[in-house]
Amino acid sequence: MGKVKLIATAAMGIEALVAREVKDLGYENVQVDNGKVIFEADEKAICRTNLWLRTADRVKLVVGEFKALTFDELFEKTKALPWGQYIPENAEFPVVGRSVKSKLFSVSDCQAIVKKAVVDSLKKTYKRAWFDEDGPFYRIEVALHKDTALLTIDTTGNGLHKRGYRYLHSEAPLKETMAAAMIMLTNWRADRPFWDPFCGSGTLPIEAAMIGQNIAPGFNRDFASQNWDWVGQNNWDLALEEVEDLANYDQPLEIIGTDIDHKMVDLSINNAQEAGFGDMLQFKQMQVKDLSTKLEYGCIVGNPPYGERLGEVKEVEQMYRDMGQAFAKFDTWSVYMLTSNEGFEELYGKKASKKRKLYNGNIKTDFYQFFGPRPPKKNV
Repeated sequence: MGKVKLIATAAMGIEALVAREVKDLGYENVQVDNGKVIFEADEKAICRTNLWLRTADRVKLVVGEFKALTFDELFEKTKALPWGQYIPENAEFPVVGRSVKSKLFSVSDCQAIVKKAVVDSLKKTYKRAWFDEDGPFYRIEVALHKDTALLTIDTTGNGLHKRGYRYLHSEAPLKETMAAAMIMLTNWRADRPFWDPFCGSGTLPIEAAMIGQNIAPGFNRDFASQNWDWVGQNNWDLALEEVEDLANYDQPLEIIGTDIDHKMVDLSINNAQEAGFGDMLQFKQMQVKDLSTKLEYGCIVGNPPYGERLGEVKEVEQMYRDMGQAFAKFDTWSVYMLTSNEGFEELYGKKASKKRKLYNGNIKTDFYQFFGPRPPKKNV
């Protein structure tokens, strides 16, 4: 197949993290744009990026990009693309779409036109008039932005945040991809303690364990492109072999998750077992004001309640005050908190060393970072 153009999509604010992950996998000419990272690679990259990217939402294959001011233009330019290189004659290929600031604003019409154009293109390639669509899945997307049409095929299937370990979750779960991003924005390393005082369904501790032992986040799930002949089973086998070779299962971890709700603690324990960590992670029922430890130079990372609902504000504000007092005792630790509450620093009682804007779903939040002292260097 040679080179393909890929897009790793990302939540607003973490594109640079996704780009760093792509580069760490050895891919070059990486471009960062709003909500996406664009790069070129061979078909092996489809396997490796889906398995390894912790902070991306999905990986898309770019088939073509062009200006489209009329439906006729959209049809003809879509039809001219090399669909037969990617889509076999028995493929199931639904079309989804979106349109922003474009003359072609009817998404349903754009979807129908692209579908017809792809069918016409495949008729020419395979010399047949009808396609049963009972084979491997290729979801096509037509995305129009300022009159430019981007045609892609989704290589991922279910979003990359669906790691396969969280069958049950709390009412307002933190996406696994955002949890991984939060951890990667800290100074935590696997040889240091990690504590999530609002563990909910255990996402932050589990993602920390996966990062700490270098376990690929996609190792326990399937992807749409695993059934694509042109990508090849051999490439998937090699990518999975790499995942196994690079995992460091012997890395000891000191990871703790606590929550005021015992049901959430039980949920975290269950999800940790599903992720393969069993008794390796510690979960306890505890209020944030009761936190104490003799461990040093660790990281506290959390996604506390924001006080978004009526009646919760005063309770959440008091909890932020309690948090500040409790964490003051952790004088060698670094603290990282994600919240949409703009008065967090004042309530917490300390100005953050740094804060970064992130989007938790559709909620605009700040990631408050309070840096502790560096741990002393170990004698070698």
